[in-house]
Amino acid sequence: MHDFAYHAPTTLPEALELLDRYGDDARVIAGGTVLVTLMKQRLSQPGHLVSLANVGVLQGVRLQGDGLHIGATVTQRDVETAPQVQSAWPLLAETYRRVATVRIRNLATVGGGLAHGDPNQDPPPTLLVLGASVTLASSQAVRTLPVSELWTGYFETAVQPGEVVTELIVPLPPVGSGSAFLKFLPRTEDDYATVSVAALVQLDVSGACQDIRIALGSAGPTAVKATRAEAVLRGKQPTDALISQAADQAREEVGPIADVRGSAAYKRDIAAVFVRRALQQAIAGAR
Repeated sequence: MHDFAYHAPTTLPEALELLDRYGDDARVIAGGTVLVTLMKQRLSQPGHLVSLANVGVLQGVRLQGDGLHIGATVTQRDVETAPQVQSAWPLLAETYRRVATVRIRNLATVGGGLAHGDPNQDPPPTLLVLGASVTLASSQAVRTLPVSELWTGYFETAVQPGEVVTELIVPLPPVGSGSAFLKFLPRTEDDYATVSVAALVQLDVSGACQDIRIALGSAGPTAVKATRAEAVLRGKQPTDALISQAADQAREEVGPIADVRGSAAYKRDIAAVFVRRALQQAIAGAR
């Protein structure tokens, strides 16, 4: 690994000033589970690392009027085990529980995962169906984006030079809704999924789908919101035939690439299978 200068600011303005000062030669580091690997492989060679580990404002899980606020440097393990997350956001807790291994989750941070822009990670589909948003700060301004606008391409995000992710905001799920997060993992538990699916369903008093949300990971250059599959069931009774029709529609909405986990055609078929299973589980939970 090449030589670099390590900076450990204790306030957000100090961290942002360092990013402005060193520009393209600086990288933010928190858990380091991705960046350190990239540096070892010489895919990233910053001259300055700006650690966020001691910036107190980026820590903590808080309940506020608009939902759950998770600081950028909160570890994925802390989200998984937080009592308020487990009770009110079980889909979020279950998703983070499924990320890699405990060793990784004890290091990897929520903000780092968001800023990395990897479409194969587990959280993005769940964050899409929960309608989450992210706050970004620079020395000039603070802005909030829905996560659907954060990821712009394969390992590409809307995070601008000099900006850092400061928190994730997750609204409460609809009252009485059921949800599911499933992934097909034929290799080791710390590998990427062949396909992952998050689903959320809210039924009205007649049993019809009042609200339905479906998203997939490892299925395109970003996490994919399967809006046409949702439309198949929205406002209708979720019969087995309609669930299968929605799953078939999801197959047509994804755009996976071939890799060691399967061909593109195989992944499309797996996507349909797991959308159907996720919908069945979510509907059962809503009932």
